[in-house]
Amino acid sequence: MTLLETSNTPVGGYAPDFELPGIDNQVHHLSRYLESFRAVGVISLCNYCPYVNLYLDRIKNIQAEFAAEGLILIAINASDITEGSWTSLASMKAFAQQHQLNFPYLWDSTQEVSRTFGATTTPMAFLIDTHGILRYRGQIDNHPHKPSSIGEDYLRNAIAALLKGEKIPVPETEPVGTSLIWRI
Repeated sequence: MTLLETSNTPVGGYAPDFELPGIDNQVHHLSRYLESFRAVGVISLCNYCPYVNLYLDRIKNIQAEFAAEGLILIAINASDITEGSWTSLASMKAFAQQHQLNFPYLWDSTQEVSRTFGATTTPMAFLIDTHGILRYRGQIDNHPHKPSSIGEDYLRNAIAALLKGEKIPVPETEPVGTSLIWRI
């Protein structure tokens, strides 16, 4: 595993636009999502992370809860596993089907988009407003091992505040999860 420096787009800065292939055989552009949605959540995800497995249902529930209000979540896989086929588009399609993902799942094969966002772990959340400004980055919540426990639901609270036009109470948290595997 190699850790590389990331750009770390700051909260309040412009999110990097991207063109990435999805498991639906389409090319996805952040700018097109920003034209159609009030908020875009980008989740750094991968097929093999135990933390991702802890969070998948919560991520799908957040998408379902806020979709009617103008949110779209987009998962981006950038982890590099050279052994096996954990990161191929075919394995991503199988993963999405097995887990019945209700959001786009994209492949960042060059890892440039993830570096520019400043992704360091899976999962890691980024919330972008309709103007392309990053409004939240960090943890989904502070209770990964206890999905039904009471705790801070950082991403959900940030989305709710953003969609109401309110100030996001906690705009940044330290991500918790599995480190992204960077290509050398």
